[in-house]
Amino acid sequence: MIPVCFSHPKGEASSSPVPQNLITCIYQTQLCNSPTYLTLTWSKTLFSHSLTIYAADSFSLTVSVYPSTFSFFRNRPGSKSIHVTHHHYQKIKIYWDFTRAEFTRNSAEAESCFYIAISCNSRLEFFLGDLQNELIRRSGLVMTRHIPEAALLSRREHVFGHKSYVSRADFLGSKHEIVIECSGGVLHVKVDGETSLVVKRLGWKFRGNERIYMGGVEVEFFWDVFNWVNNDDNIRNDSDKNGNRNGHGVFIFQVGDGGVWPEMVGPEKRLMRKSLSSAAGLAAMPSVTLSPSPSCSSVLQWAEESSDCGRSSSCSSSTRSYGSNGGFSLLVYAWKKD
Repeated sequence: MIPVCFSHPKGEASSSPVPQNLITCIYQTQLCNSPTYLTLTWSKTLFSHSLTIYAADSFSLTVSVYPSTFSFFRNRPGSKSIHVTHHHYQKIKIYWDFTRAEFTRNSAEAESCFYIAISCNSRLEFFLGDLQNELIRRSGLVMTRHIPEAALLSRREHVFGHKSYVSRADFLGSKHEIVIECSGGVLHVKVDGETSLVVKRLGWKFRGNERIYMGGVEVEFFWDVFNWVNNDDNIRNDSDKNGNRNGHGVFIFQVGDGGVWPEMVGPEKRLMRKSLSSAAGLAAMPSVTLSPSPSCSSVLQWAEESSDCGRSSSCSSSTRSYGSNGGFSLLVYAWKKD
């Protein structure tokens, strides 16, 4: 099951605040003439709002997106220089500005009026946002060429609720709102307010996959609600003495060849470890190594096998490119609140 894919966190603080929303976007881009998977993790809690920018074997940086509601100070544009020595000495500089950033309701991810940029040896190589002119004015970077849009390969989102869970994603250039509702042993999936799928008798069909449509685009949908079904059975039989009702369901929406899933970092990694540490019977479980994949759920294996390459890093750039064939995956972790 999903929890056993993660090692028991020794000494990890269990009192860290639970996110209100947590979103990870995985982009394929070029940094210092090398193909790179760039991971951006947006995290919002009651007391903080942050962004972790991560490139494997290169750098990891966490910046404040917006001060807490208890702060009297406003964020300012910032930058950070990082020196890496992979094959040659390279100077990477990361720029950000969330001073006027606007957000969709309850979302940790900035929607407009912001920028995130990365330069290598004073050459702009990655840009996200809509304030490129302000970046150039502040940084002094010279635009000697057009910056190609980074390919968004995958999106992971952790949403929290009681019976209803909302996620938003862009499929082939079209934005959609997805609502997942689960109650009374029935799963409803709604896209832009319209019911796309109903799954009954979840006690027997706690895992599965079906095809649905979003704006005329065929999407492969996978679900795994074993944790929910198992927790409900434990509570009904009064066997869950620790009151562990915070199980999560796993849902995947996949187009084309699917996405790429680098390991979890920062607040996302802490959330999964905290979930494991609170699971009943954890002390009796053997310690295992944290998997680089987001979980070992059967539906993730099915999603991987249904594509030509899945998460394989050996895939050609054409099969991994969002722009070339529309390969994209949205992975939703839906966490039940007490």
